[in-house]
Amino acid sequence: MAETPPFPPLDDGWRQTHLGRLLGHAMRRFDARVLELMAHNVEVPLALSNLAARDQVSAAHVHITRHLSLDGDRLTDLAQRAGMTKQSMADLVDQCAAWGLVVREPDPRDARARRVCFTAAGLAWLQAFRDAVAQAEAEFRMEVGDEVATVVAIGLEAYAGGDGLSA
Repeated sequence: MAETPPFPPLDDGWRQTHLGRLLGHAMRRFDARVLELMAHNVEVPLALSNLAARDQVSAAHVHITRHLSLDGDRLTDLAQRAGMTKQSMADLVDQCAAWGLVVREPDPRDARARRVCFTAAGLAWLQAFRDAVAQAEAEFRMEVGDEVATVVAIGLEAYAGGDGLSA
């Protein structure tokens, strides 16, 4: 049997610094900062702020905040927009409903269907999300500078191709 030639030593530093990994780290850092800011926002209902402060609210829960329209959505549409399975989104909606962020209501266009809609507390949460995103973006700009932040935003918009550009 022929002996396989030894492979040259591999440089695996690239695995820690490639663009996809950096984007993932940046997104997790940004989402964590947004949740931290929301946990300390006095406008957020106390029970929700306590959940966020105890890390019970995750970036996955932010999918509802990012993707649920103000008019409400069917679960299947919400899941599709968030890039999740219907079952996973249903679990998130159940948790958010238990926390008072959303409710399921009859769909006025289809008696068989239900729509997921924000509650008053959910709208307060959404406003806190908006405020936290604005502050986290301002902090990003301060850390990297306005010019770099603008280039990053333009580059990410171009790379994303217009998909998922809503907060």
